[in-house]
Amino acid sequence: MKSKFTSLGITLTAAAAIMAFGAGAADAQQRTRITVYTALENEQLQPFKDAFEKAVNDVEIAWVRDSTGTITARFLAEKDNPRADAIWGLAVTSLLAFEKDGLLADYKPKGYDALKPLFKDQTAPFTWHGIDAFAAAVCFNTAVAKAQNLPVPTKWADLLNPAYKGKIVMPNPASSGTGYLTVAAWQQLMGDGPAWSYMDKLHDNIGVYTHSGSAPCVQAARGEFAIGISFDMRAASEKTKGAPVEIVVPTDGVGWDMEASAIVKATKNMAAAQKLMDFSASPAANELYAKYYNIVASPAAKGTAPNYPAETEARLLKMDFAAMANNRAKTLAEWTKRYDGKSAPK
Repeated sequence: MKSKFTSLGITLTAAAAIMAFGAGAADAQQRTRITVYTALENEQLQPFKDAFEKAVNDVEIAWVRDSTGTITARFLAEKDNPRADAIWGLAVTSLLAFEKDGLLADYKPKGYDALKPLFKDQTAPFTWHGIDAFAAAVCFNTAVAKAQNLPVPTKWADLLNPAYKGKIVMPNPASSGTGYLTVAAWQQLMGDGPAWSYMDKLHDNIGVYTHSGSAPCVQAARGEFAIGISFDMRAASEKTKGAPVEIVVPTDGVGWDMEASAIVKATKNMAAAQKLMDFSASPAANELYAKYYNIVASPAAKGTAPNYPAETEARLLKMDFAAMANNRAKTLAEWTKRYDGKSAPK
């Protein structure tokens, strides 16, 4: 027969377990679930979610992730009945378009003043803050080039060489932020008319337009194409993995964009969304960004990606982000009319 003390111990243990379960259930019930739209790379989603939810344990992220163009189109299609609470990691040119339509909340997160000026909304209403920057880069497969006796390009005009016919892949700007920043940069670098003439000629050398900014470099790294117009961090990543790629940062300058964060004005979870913005501007978040990007919002966080082209920052063009946002619809409509026939199936 068990003693009363043993029985009491079992009873107390059971009671403690019930209380702990109840507390856990209560904590779970108290967590606010927010829908966050993003174009962050897939491998970044879980680390970003884990870091935020560890720092802010009463809010839970439910990601909706797609390429920049697709997320932008989806958000604008939903503008009369927004489904997102916040945006964490989307091209600032998209956020400027949302701001213009009055879809974003005015909010300066904690830590905002410490960010680099380049990464801060400079005019009221203050609806967004940048987190990282990404730039165009060209992935050139040296093994394919050697086998096919192809020259190494050094500037954008070199990509018009007939030797590259069918050997170049680039992102569709209507679905990829990398694609759009590249096209917008050509427009700002060359002028609108000359840029379209350039793209007409480049189109002859394009094998396919992808719906992802990463895909062209990945395909070039695999040897499926000799040249992939992509972005800086993916180029460095593929080279670090051992791919036979040379990273070309055109000497005449490269387009770039920044990923940014904002609160959706119509959110019903404003307090939780503000906590996400505070975290996204924090030193801890910037240290996390620096694991994936060499150029981030905090001056204290330093990117250390292996094989990152040191010349990239010096070759960034002076981009007019407001013009990029304002001209987006017109540019994409014209681009689609001219070149969409070579786009990959969705």
